[in-house]
Amino acid sequence: MDALTGKRSDIGRDVVANDPVPPSREDAMAAVRTLIAWAGDDPRREGLIDTPKRVVEAFGEWFAGYKGDAAAELSRTFEDVQGYDDMVLLRGMEVESHCEHHMAPFIGKATVAYLPRGKVVGLSKLARVVEIFSRRLQTQETLTRQIADAVAENLDALGVAVLIEAEHQCMSTRGVHHRHVDTVTTTFTGAFKTDADLRGRFMQLARP
Repeated sequence: MDALTGKRSDIGRDVVANDPVPPSREDAMAAVRTLIAWAGDDPRREGLIDTPKRVVEAFGEWFAGYKGDAAAELSRTFEDVQGYDDMVLLRGMEVESHCEHHMAPFIGKATVAYLPRGKVVGLSKLARVVEIFSRRLQTQETLTRQIADAVAENLDALGVAVLIEAEHQCMSTRGVHHRHVDTVTTTFTGAFKTDADLRGRFMQLARP
């Protein structure tokens, strides 16, 4: 039942990804009104009347990664690199994601490096891959792995290294209420996994 209109809504049924009858925008807004009422406020009062619309629009931005395609972003490569065969590293890329357990934000930085096998990709494409996987419901561990796997598979790289440092609001604003605690995750593939010197150089470069 919609908390504002009193009409029956479809939001109570089980829904899954790729459902042939996905929830509508109205279903999503009805769900927000229900949560507002459950929290103890009146979704009909002036300050909250447009909140469901704003929340749905925000969700569309926060979770736009479900519509992204990492393989497509990494599909255009360049082979004229004048014999360059060392790592390519991007440091300090923004990570804005949401914990899949509480839907609370976690925010931080990502460093991604790869060892090219004769071809490179535009630098902005690596940042786009980080964004695509970040803008989904995630655990930081899964996010780190997904980025590494996408780069390794689509660039046929000799090795990939990913480091993410982030603060989780599900830990800082609820539960144990520990602020200013960073979670650090790493994933190494190929040469970065087998070569300790290369891995150590990545870790040194990843720290500003």
